[in-house]
Amino acid sequence: MADIQWEIKGPSFGTCNCDWGCPCQFNRPPTHGHCRGMNGMLIEQGHYGDVPLDGLLWAFCYAWPGAIDKGNGTGLGIIDERANEDQRTALTEIVYGRASKDGADVLSIFASTMSTLLDPIFAPIEFECDIEKRQGRVTIPGILEAKGEPMRDPFDGGENRVRLIMPNGFEFTEAECGSGTTKATGGIELDYEGAWAQFCIYHFNQDGIVR
Repeated sequence: MADIQWEIKGPSFGTCNCDWGCPCQFNRPPTHGHCRGMNGMLIEQGHYGDVPLDGLLWAFCYAWPGAIDKGNGTGLGIIDERANEDQRTALTEIVYGRASKDGADVLSIFASTMSTLLDPIFAPIEFECDIEKRQGRVTIPGILEAKGEPMRDPFDGGENRVRLIMPNGFEFTEAECGSGTTKATGGIELDYEGAWAQFCIYHFNQDGIVR
């Protein structure tokens, strides 16, 4: 656990290659036997010690050859190029799970299952997330393109609304569920459509998820 006091809060949009519902959320094996995905976040309010983080963006791409808990994963953080040197250091520590108490949140837990953590990339990030409408987008030129939208009824094309509530979750306590399409080539390859997407508030500090 790091000694520095920090906190970040804001909307997050993420996708993975599993079917709608993401069996990992229910402690079941991944749909295709392996897990690949991404998360993006806008920090509406945040700090790392006395370093302000308001308004900055980050994304994280990940891949495991099997289920997450079996380990041997690979992770890549992409940090907002607008961040200054102190902010880049702070966000790298947070995103790579080194600033959190061990096992306290998704950042720390994911990092603990990865045998390879690629050096962070500092790049321009475009981010949109409307949790209520289940719409999201993360664009990082030459690295990542992800889009999220509502799940659609196969019979009439109408929107299906599903909310996942996890009072004891280590990533969020409540998320809207949707459908995600993602392509990535920047160190971790992702290529799937019509898969799982989630829209939620990320709120973490050094002790884990803030409830």
